[in-house]
Amino acid sequence: MPNMDFKHFCALGVLWKLYRWAHFPCTFMGNPWVTLGNTSAQNEDKCLIPSYLLLFTCYLLLIQQTLLMSIDSLLNSFQHFGIRLGLERIQQLLADLGNPHHSVPIIHVAGTNGKGSVCAYLSAVLTEAGYKVGRYTSPHLVDWTENIYLNEQPIATQELAKILLQIQGVIPDDCEDSPTQFEVITAAAWLYFAQQQVDIAVIEVGLGGRLDATNVSDCPLVSIITSLSREHWQQLGPTLADIAGEKAGILKPNCPAVIGLLPSEAKQVVATRVKQLNCPTVWVEPATEGKIPQEKFNVNEELIPRWACYQGIEYPLPLLGNFQLINSAIAIATLQSLQQQGWQITQEAIRIGMAKTNWQGRLQWTSWHNHRILVDGAHNSASARALRQYVDTLKKQGRRQNPPLTPPRRGTGGRREEDLACFFPSSGVASQPSGAFNVPITWVMGILSTKDHAEIFKALLRPGDRLYLVPVPDYRSAEPEELQAIAKNICPKLTDCSTYPQLDLGLQAAISNSSDSQELIVLCGSLYLVGYFLKTL
Repeated sequence: MPNMDFKHFCALGVLWKLYRWAHFPCTFMGNPWVTLGNTSAQNEDKCLIPSYLLLFTCYLLLIQQTLLMSIDSLLNSFQHFGIRLGLERIQQLLADLGNPHHSVPIIHVAGTNGKGSVCAYLSAVLTEAGYKVGRYTSPHLVDWTENIYLNEQPIATQELAKILLQIQGVIPDDCEDSPTQFEVITAAAWLYFAQQQVDIAVIEVGLGGRLDATNVSDCPLVSIITSLSREHWQQLGPTLADIAGEKAGILKPNCPAVIGLLPSEAKQVVATRVKQLNCPTVWVEPATEGKIPQEKFNVNEELIPRWACYQGIEYPLPLLGNFQLINSAIAIATLQSLQQQGWQITQEAIRIGMAKTNWQGRLQWTSWHNHRILVDGAHNSASARALRQYVDTLKKQGRRQNPPLTPPRRGTGGRREEDLACFFPSSGVASQPSGAFNVPITWVMGILSTKDHAEIFKALLRPGDRLYLVPVPDYRSAEPEELQAIAKNICPKLTDCSTYPQLDLGLQAAISNSSDSQELIVLCGSLYLVGYFLKTL
C-alpha cells in the first residue's frame, strides 16, 4: 500500500479506536458537560472539551478518508491486469493465505440479473434467524466496503485495509501472473469470513461462473442461477447456450440447485448439467401477489404494503418491480432447501428478514435539487426491459403537490412503496399495458462501451421521451455522441436527445426542461454511473 507500512497502519487503527470512543459517548446532543446558560467556571472549562473532541473527530474522519484512498490505491494497482477468467491465480492466492474458503459454508449465486437482490434477501433472513452471515457482492456503488458484509453491516474500513495488507504480503513483488483486482477483493472476502467464523456466506458470482474467482467451493449448500440473457458475450460466448454452460459451471455434484426462469435454449443446457451432476433441483416459478395481513405489520416503523406468496409462505416484499416476484421466490426456495438440510429458519424470521431487505441503486427513489429522481442500473437489455415495465406501471393520477423528499440513506436499498405513494398515489406493481405512464419520460443515461447499446435503447425509449446522455466517470464509457446517433436511429421521435460532458450538467438540463416539478426523471444505464451519483449527491 503506497506510503503506508504496517506500523503506520497500526497507528491509524489506534487513532480510529479513539475516534469511536470520542465520538459516540460524547456527542453534543447527549453530553452532560454542555449546559446552555450555565456560566460557572467549572462548566466553562468542561464545555471546552467537546470543542477539542470535535476537532479530533474531524481529524480522525480525515484519517478514515485516507484509509479509503489507500484501499483504492492498493486495489487500483491490480486493475491494469483487467478481466482474466480462470481459477489458477485465485486458488494459489487462497492457498498462500491458508485456504480460508475451506472453512466457509456458502450459498453460491450466479445469473445475469437478480443476483444482488437474491443475495440481499438471503442475507437479511439468515441474519434474522440468528446466524452469523457473510455476504459478498459486486460491484460496489460508493466504496469498497460495500462488497463485504457481516450481519447486514459493511466491513469496517480499517478492517478491510488490514486484510488487504495481509493479502498484499503474500503476493511476490516479481509475480509473473499477478492476481486481478476482482481476485484480490474476492480473497479479502474469503479471508474476512473465515476470520469472523461465519456460519454461512452468501457469495455472488462476478462474471459467468465456471471460471469466476468465487467458484472455489467444492460443496456449496445451494447453487443458484437466477436468470440468463445475452451479456458479457465477449468473455462467455456468443449464444445463450454458451453463456448457460458457463453459469452452470457453479453447479457441483450432488449439491442442491435452485434455478430461476431461463430461456428455453439456456434451460436445456442447465437441465442437462444438473442431471449429469445429480443435483437435487428446484425450478422456480414467480411468487404471486399476496394479501396484506389484517394485523399491522411493520419493521423499523416502515409499513410494507406489498406482500407475496410462494409455496404457501406469505412474506412482505419491500423491493420494487415485478421482477422481485421471481427474485424473492428464488430466495424462499433456497431457504426451504436450507431448512431441509437442518437449518433453523422460522416463518417469523422469513417475514421479518424479507421486510428488512434493502438493495441500493435498483429502482431507488431519491431527490436531486428538490426533484424526484428514480435511479436504476439498467445496464443490459433484460434489466432495461424490467425498468421500462416498472415505469409503465406508474400512473400520474391524483398526484399530491410538493411531495416530501427523502434523501437516500447510505447502505439502504430502493425506496419503499409508501415513498412512491406520495408521488404517484395510484402506482401499483401489477403489469399494465406498455405506455401506461401517460407523460413522456426524461432519461439521463451513461453506458459502458462494452454493453449492447442498441438493445438497451430499444427497451427504454418511446416517442416523446427526452434523452440526456453523459459519460460514466472513471470507467470505459461509451462516448455520448456515439450513443446519441444510435438512440436517434432507434427512436427518431424523441422530443430531445442531447449530450453533456458531466452528469450534473445532464441532470440540470433534465430538470430545467421538465414541464413541472413532478415529471418523471430516470437516471440509469450503468451501476457505476448510479454509484457516482450517490457518492457525489
